[in-house]
Amino acid sequence: MPPITQRIAKCCFAMIKIRLSVLLGERRMTQADLARITKIRPSTINELYHELTDRINLEHLDLICEALDCELQDLIVRVPNQIPKIEMNRSGHRKSTE
Repeated sequence: MPPITQRIAKCCFAMIKIRLSVLLGERRMTQADLARITKIRPSTINELYHELTDRINLEHLDLICEALDCELQDLIVRVPNQIPKIEMNRSGHRKSTE
């Protein structure tokens, strides 16, 4: 069994990834450029860029997608959990751990 720190790290990382840093890099834009274009506070852009937020304003998502000319699925990606967080499926049966 891996050390406790590895087990905690695996289960606690966000499985929803915000790809703002990748998209800005591909477009050679800075966080400041995006903040100016969208009128979103620079600190909010920074939190999204570094994936430090757990809530996102829908208006901000729309403005960012418009400014970067991208779709929502380009900006936000779900990575399946390595360790399931839900023990039962939709029909109420225990999920298989196999």
